[in-house]
Amino acid sequence: MPLNIDTIPGGKELIDAQKTLETAGIIEGMRVGDLGCGARGLFALQTAKLVGRKGLVYAIDILKNILHGIEINAKEYGLSNIKTVWSDLEIYGATKIQENSLDMCLLINVLFQTKDDKTVIREAARLLKNGGRLLVVDWEKTGAPFGPKVEERVNVDALKKFAQEIDMILEKEFEPGPYHFATVFIKK
Repeated sequence: MPLNIDTIPGGKELIDAQKTLETAGIIEGMRVGDLGCGARGLFALQTAKLVGRKGLVYAIDILKNILHGIEINAKEYGLSNIKTVWSDLEIYGATKIQENSLDMCLLINVLFQTKDDKTVIREAARLLKNGGRLLVVDWEKTGAPFGPKVEERVNVDALKKFAQEIDMILEKEFEPGPYHFATVFIKK
């Protein structure tokens, strides 16, 4: 059965995945890592659609059952360009993907859940080639009727400062939805 790419879920309720990825610069042929891809894998699936058959998406998570679900969803939507990778992102060097090999890494709603944001960001930077981009999307540090507690949310200024310390340059910021921020950094 031919793939109908419009049927791939995009999670438009809070963040329009396709629009966010396009704004961040995802294009055909890229190699992308979705770090902490999550149970539904919405961004991994949308990224696979955008990079096309010549591109590759690594869906990375610490929970093996999540990765199995992503593999099932990829087959269901006819996406043969997704490879799942089990990793603990809070251990620098643990992700079994070649260093300096990715065009973009995604950290979508991941940092508010981690104990060691800096190691996660360093791990993403390790995987990126020079000139590669890191897209961080997370909850705004304002109150909302749902989502994590405000004190658990990412401090954007601290994120920018740390990125600069590890030789990443802020390229752009945008609003991917009413409750989230997005930043794109480039690795020097």
